[in-house]
Amino acid sequence: MKPADLPAPQTWYVVQAKPRQEAIACEHLSRQGFRCILPLLKVEKIRRGRRLWAEEPLFARYLFMTPAHAQARWGAVRSTRGVSRLVEFGGLPARLPAHWMEAFQEREHALRRLFAPGEHVVVTRGPFAGMQGVYKLPDGEERAVVMLELLGRECRAKFGLEALRAA
Repeated sequence: MKPADLPAPQTWYVVQAKPRQEAIACEHLSRQGFRCILPLLKVEKIRRGRRLWAEEPLFARYLFMTPAHAQARWGAVRSTRGVSRLVEFGGLPARLPAHWMEAFQEREHALRRLFAPGEHVVVTRGPFAGMQGVYKLPDGEERAVVMLELLGRECRAKFGLEALRAA
């Protein structure tokens, strides 16, 4: 499969990567003469009871590329390590305008918190398991303040982050 002509510098193509191999695909495509963008998002997570920040692809299994020079070999894209396929619609490669890529790069490394103030959460452990509340704010690295309704009144309670999930 070959795109009609070499694209204008502002045309980007969508590549589907193999599961959890977006970074590998991007690295190998770069080595073959393509410019790649893998938009990332910083996500707050809980691992082993501790809160930490992890980087994840904004679009799981997808990245964007454009030829860096006229000698880039399109046939090599399919067999590149980590690449599943070049996304096509009606037999033509899916194209994106440059201003979309600029927007992705501007938002790169945007933060996504585990819970936002005002978000409804459910307690999953302990004597309050199954109760819904409203997340208010973090209390240190591993705890959170949640407003629960008990006996017709709002009460402030503190829970470990591992004991909460989004409602």
